[in-house]
Amino acid sequence: MKVSPEYYDELFDYKGQWDTPSRCGLKLREAKGTTYIIVTELYQDNPGTSVTYTGKSLAQQVCLAKGLDLDKCVYIECTPDTNSKLSFYDEEYYAVDFGTGSEPVYHQLSPEEITEILGHKVIER
Repeated sequence: MKVSPEYYDELFDYKGQWDTPSRCGLKLREAKGTTYIIVTELYQDNPGTSVTYTGKSLAQQVCLAKGLDLDKCVYIECTPDTNSKLSFYDEEYYAVDFGTGSEPVYHQLSPEEITEILGHKVIER
C-alpha cells in the first residue's frame, strides 16, 4: 500500500504517541489569506502513530518546525487513494477543528474545496 508522492511535497517526521518515531506526508498551502497544513497518512511507510491518532500534537509539531501559528492555520488530514478495493482506503480530506473540547471535530471537504486549496501557492519553509 504505497502512497503516491503526488500527495505530499515533503516527508515530515514527528513524535507520535509515547514519542514513537512517526512520519507523514506534508503540504503547506496559502489561499485567500489562510495557511493550510495538509498531512497525509503514509500507511506502511509510517513506522509509528497514524496522523489521526496524533492530531493536535502533530499540528503543533508542524507549526513549531515551520514557524506557523496554529490559531491562524487550517489543519487538514488526508487519507490517500491507494487503489484498494476497500472503501476506507479511498481519497478523503478532513478539516480538523481542535477547538476547546477534548475531542477534535472533523469536517469532510468536498473535491471542489480541496482542489481550490491545492491549486494555490506552495509555502516554502
